[in-house]
Amino acid sequence: MRGFGQALTPINLLWVFLGALLGTAVGVLPGLGSSVAVALLLPVTFSLDPTAAFIMFAGVYFGGLFGDSTMAILVNTPGGATAIATSFEGHRMAQLGRAPQALATAAIGAFLGGLVATTIVVFFAPVLADLALFFGPAEYFALALFAFLATASAVSDFVIRGLVSLMIGLILAVVGIDGISGTQRFTSGVPELFDGISIIVITVAVLALGEVFKVAYERRQPQPRAGKGAAGRPFLSLREFREALPAWLRGTDFGVPFGVIPVGGAEVPTFMAYGTERRLDRRRRSPQFGKGAIRGVAGPEAAGNATAGTAMGALLAMGLPTSATAAIMLAAFQQYGLQPGPMLFERNADLVWPLLASLFIGLVVLLILNLPFAPLWAKLLLVPRHYLYADITMFCGLGVYATSAAVTDLLLVLAIGVVGFLIRRFDVPIAPLMIGVILGPLAETSMRNGLLSSGGELSVLWSSSITWVLYGLMAAVLAVTA
Repeated sequence: MRGFGQALTPINLLWVFLGALLGTAVGVLPGLGSSVAVALLLPVTFSLDPTAAFIMFAGVYFGGLFGDSTMAILVNTPGGATAIATSFEGHRMAQLGRAPQALATAAIGAFLGGLVATTIVVFFAPVLADLALFFGPAEYFALALFAFLATASAVSDFVIRGLVSLMIGLILAVVGIDGISGTQRFTSGVPELFDGISIIVITVAVLALGEVFKVAYERRQPQPRAGKGAAGRPFLSLREFREALPAWLRGTDFGVPFGVIPVGGAEVPTFMAYGTERRLDRRRRSPQFGKGAIRGVAGPEAAGNATAGTAMGALLAMGLPTSATAAIMLAAFQQYGLQPGPMLFERNADLVWPLLASLFIGLVVLLILNLPFAPLWAKLLLVPRHYLYADITMFCGLGVYATSAAVTDLLLVLAIGVVGFLIRRFDVPIAPLMIGVILGPLAETSMRNGLLSSGGELSVLWSSSITWVLYGLMAAVLAVTA
């Protein structure tokens, strides 16, 4: 209650509002996204006192996630990797004139997922952090393998295409210097590739530039127009709300535990939520996936924000950054001479509790801010495509160059963008590629660390009860989707 008392002062409410607004604005730009939004806005807060700075970051934190989803829904170019799963059905809804409803579904799902997760963090932050201690190299490897096969088999009608996409992602993931042996892999002797290919480069190339190339390829075809619903109600009908509610709840269930497991962010639970909704949809008399299924937006959005909420708990209670955004937040804490962990709640309670209270306030501010503006965002669909996608191409280049200042990355974006176009051209799913890129390094490192610690004994990879549960779930998923 004291935390709310501090967070609800007029000046701190202003910082939350500005953070939400700026986070959303930066998050919508292809190649930037929520993590870059926090990084870019970090210097802005140096002149503020720590409490005000982190209250502003609470708005940026969730605002960036919503910005990621906005462009994913409207023009199929996610601001960040966490919005990839949302783009599949969300963009289809936008093409059918239901962009405001898709944005409203995303906003409400983000609110519900974040609200549940943040409430859990307030009461159970130490318990949540303890859960992560049960995961060792074998468990992380099993988790990554489960995510690989579940995604490859769930998001495509042809498992072979999903596996091809996964292999492309894994190949991109292993470019660079091997961290254990120091061997160069797929670098062709180019020094700029020694550190590997940035996830930002791959995300921008495959998701944004690949979509631009696809639109350019289809330039002779009639331009799809947003239907009458593009300027319609920014809220959901009772029927749509009832349709989305189970997916919101299931997505939240996926997202909450993943926030305390360092697997790189919300990509895994969002894809798992999407795959679950897709499998459930196949059992219906009239499947909606591929036609703009509202559950395909609701599940991933709730999962993404639920993960972000509990990730904040893991950061505060244990000092464990479980995503790129949380890692930047950790750097922000250290900038102010603070070290997240169990003692933070005792030594800096005057900072922690206003920050947690501002997370609740930030969620409410984002809901109030974005629901009425959903029709306004949807009007982006009325911009002529050649202007819109020219701007997207420009922001792709600016976003990538701003993060690395390397011309090599611009050339990589162009080359991988062609791969992204070919994937779309031949109906190969994108999700397995992205999950391979994101979790490939985790899977490889976990497997090799497990084998090194056991002297090369393979049985270490399935020696715990958690690994048996994950492999059992993997077998069940393959049996259902086969």
